[in-house]
Amino acid sequence: MKISTKGRYALRLMLDLALNNNGEPVRIKDIAARQEISDKYLEQIISTLNKAGYVKSIRGPQGGYRLAQDPAKYTVGMILRLTEGSLAPVACLDNEVNDCARQSSCVTLRLWKMLDDAISGVVDKVTLADLAEWQEQLTDNYVI
Repeated sequence: MKISTKGRYALRLMLDLALNNNGEPVRIKDIAARQEISDKYLEQIISTLNKAGYVKSIRGPQGGYRLAQDPAKYTVGMILRLTEGSLAPVACLDNEVNDCARQSSCVTLRLWKMLDDAISGVVDKVTLADLAEWQEQLTDNYVI
């Protein structure tokens, strides 16, 4: 499984909003500059996040975006599933019900389930608040 640039950038965008959560809306242009990502690409991603209710849009000359909820309410898994779709390592685990005709005789299914559980166990545990804390620790440990 590989996370696409869309998923990685969505996570960086959400993290940037969490780190710059000072009550003022954050402009896409500013996020794009800080993250070194095209503002056009971020506009596409923020549209998805906005439609899902993950961010709130503030209109006007001083407008921008902010998180709709506290950073601790967002898991990495939520953001990646929104932008990537299923994170399952094989197609037969994409849905809750496995309708694969080979499931009763597929010895590798057990392996794929273990891998899926491991991935979910990590991405569904780590929150934006955790990432923000890790970023601050990284910054604190960096001495100029």
